[in-house]
Amino acid sequence: MAKKKDFNTTPEISERMARIKSKNGPSETQLAKALWQEGIRYRKNYKKLPGSPDIAITSKRIAIFVDGELWHGFDWENSQRRFKANREYWLNKIEKNMERDKRNDALLHDMGWLVLHFWDAEVKKHLDQCVKKVLLAVESQKFYQHLK
Repeated sequence: MAKKKDFNTTPEISERMARIKSKNGPSETQLAKALWQEGIRYRKNYKKLPGSPDIAITSKRIAIFVDGELWHGFDWENSQRRFKANREYWLNKIEKNMERDKRNDALLHDMGWLVLHFWDAEVKKHLDQCVKKVLLAVESQKFYQHLK
């Protein structure tokens, strides 16, 4: 038996939504390449960890997520106002995404991982600053690993 949709949509919207990539998006790829050029080695979409981080620097236990503003609730208090069609469906979906992100962050933290989140637009506009934050995190993790 087919699953009933929770909302009404058009074929155009369905097609547009189907084209949205959930991994290896342009910003993730851009950040990953920049880190590789800095000599940082990593795993992409690392399924062995909660949330499958977009970039996992396993040697330093750093999990990096590049979050899309829409799907992960950027400026949620203001941005939720823009949902007009199927409002309840979208608000519920994005709030569940935000809860899942927090849950995964807590699990990773409990496992001894440092979690970094970057907004998609942040990577696009300020790639150099994002790379610097990751490099600082790598150095801080080296320091803490040395103390153990």
